[in-house]
This record gives sequence, C-alpha cells and structure tokens, in this order.
Amino acid sequence: MACLDIVHTTTYRYRQSVSLGPHKLMLRPRESRDLRLLSHEMSIAPTAPITWAHDVAGNGIATVVFDAPTDHLVIESRASVELTAPAWPVFAIAASAAQYPFVYAAEEWTDLGALTVPQYGDVDGRFARWIEGFVMARPTDTLSLLKDISNGVFTQISYQSRDDEGTQSPIETLDRGWGSCRDFAVLLAEAARRLGLGARIASGYLSDPEIGLVGSAGAGTTHAWVEIFISGAGWIAFDPTNLSVGSGNLIPLAVARNIAQVTPVAGTFLGTNLDLLSMEVQVKIERASAQKNALLA
Repeated sequence: MACLDIVHTTTYRYRQSVSLGPHKLMLRPRESRDLRLLSHEMSIAPTAPITWAHDVAGNGIATVVFDAPTDHLVIESRASVELTAPAWPVFAIAASAAQYPFVYAAEEWTDLGALTVPQYGDVDGRFARWIEGFVMARPTDTLSLLKDISNGVFTQISYQSRDDEGTQSPIETLDRGWGSCRDFAVLLAEAARRLGLGARIASGYLSDPEIGLVGSAGAGTTHAWVEIFISGAGWIAFDPTNLSVGSGNLIPLAVARNIAQVTPVAGTFLGTNLDLLSMEVQVKIERASAQKNALLA
C-alpha cells in the first residue's frame, strides 16, 4: 500500500489578454478497487466557477467558464490517493476466456460495444499481419498472447517523448519505429480490438519513486496506457511503455474509447497561435508523510 500526494499544475501565458472558451478538466483521480481517493481539490487563476459531471465512461469532468479576458491561466489539481494494487497481480480469468480465441458473453459483448471496434484503417492488411505474428497457435493462452503483443510494442518501438498534440496511427508508429506513451497505448489498444477484444485508453499518472520507468519525469508524470477486458478478471491494465501488467504504478484520471477523449486539460482561447507565449505542465508525486499515513491507518 502506498499513500501518495499529487500536484498537477498547468500554466498558460499569453502575449496579451485573450478571451478563454470553456475548459474541460479531467484531473480527478478515478477510484477503483486498487485506488482510493482520499482528497481532491482544484484551484483556477483567474478565479472561475467549476461545475462537475460524469461522462458516459464514469469519468469525473469539471467544466470551467471564464467571464473576463486574461493574459494567463493556471490550473492546479491537488490529490491524495491510497494505491493498493499488488506489484505481481494474479487475475481470475474465466475458464471461457482463458484460451484465445474466445467469445464474450452476450451481455458483455453488448456493453463493450464500440470498445471492440478498430478505430483505424488497415487497407493492405499490414497491421493485421503484424498482430498475427504474435499468435503462435489457436487456441493459445489469452493473457500470454496479450503480454507478447505488449512486449512486441516495447521491443520493436523506441520510446520518444513528444510535447506536440495528437497521436500517431498504429501504422505510422510501426513505420517510424518510435513513439510516445500515447502512441504505444493506441497501438496496443488497436491490436486488442483487431483480435476482437474490448480495449480502452487510460490517461493518468505514472508513480515512479525510483525514477527508473520509461516516460517518467521526476517523481511522476502524465502517462497513457491500455485496459483490456477479459471475462472473469475484468479490466486489466497493460503499460507497453514499461512492459508492465496491472495497476501497481498507475493512477488513472480517465478512460475512454479514443485517446482524444481523455485529455487532462482541454479548452480554447480567442486569438492566434502567436498569442500563446507558453504552456507548461508540471506533475509532482510524493509519498505521503509518515504522520499523514498514521492518521489514515
């Protein structure tokens, strides 16, 4: 068990005062059996009212509407969480899903819906052939197959941090041979869907006190990974950037079908690109103090 304090600060600075459009914030850690949210608060400068809602995936969405022009915008999210995910998880996969290929139960198939549908084209079948290279036999062990594909992403694609917006398509990532954690996640999710499995993209934080994981900056960073649904076990986290399975180092903020749907901070301003002087994101993750841990015990 680990109790962690997280500070996530996003700062925009503009050349002149600009009018800000509504901003959608997905900064509230997503509670699960492996993660308990102890506290969460946000502050906005300039001050603006915050309204909360849940989207179709159950993510907490904060919407901020500004009523006056400004030459800066600072969004700070502070959260304390208790992370109980085991480092070496054991998954209770149903007998019906232990071997691939398998068919979801009718109700599972209906509810998974669009999460099983590929999001990118594969006109010449190159991506399908790449995936097929990991299927050693039919039937084959489901979890081992998914681990092999995740391992393939890790070993065949070089990690490269990228600050620009957008995500590469799976074919682009394979052709270039490099990508960010976002590109790794999209590649693995699309591979799972091509196999007929339900997959969703997760966005959140990578807790790395040892500063030894790929994609880590300092004690924490924003990160993206994949959750794949396997009957019996439910949603299993796969982080191809770090070749890990399970939620041991992962703190999700949001999950969705498409990675564009889980952007932590999204909004607009009235002006040109020249008006935006800078945009900076800082994430700080620290273990809670011994005194705080004692109070929570």
